[in-house]
Order: sequence, then structure tokens, then C-alpha cells
Amino acid sequence: MYAFLWRRLPGPWPVRAALALVLLLVVVAVLFQWGFPLLAPLMPFNDGTVSK
Repeated sequence: MYAFLWRRLPGPWPVRAALALVLLLVVVAVLFQWGFPLLAPLMPFNDGTVSK
């Protein structure tokens, strides 16, 4: 998959590396803005079982 993306990016390797970094940052930003908040209520980490 990474080779497929690398071949599809235009330009020489420094431009490709910069574009790949920008794409990675965009994906991470989208996940933090919308992906993780949508999944947070479904995760069991907030279910505390210890009580006094």
C-alpha cells in the first residue's frame, strides 16, 4: 500500500516525502478531530469497576 501511494505522488523524492508528511498530518488531524471522539463512547476504558 505504501509503495502504491509513493508511486502515485508527483515529483522527485524530496517533494514526495513532503507530500507524504502532509498527508500523514492531515490523516492524524482528521482522526483527532472526528474519528476518535466518535469512538470514545464505545471504548470500555471509562467503565470503572472499583468502588468503595
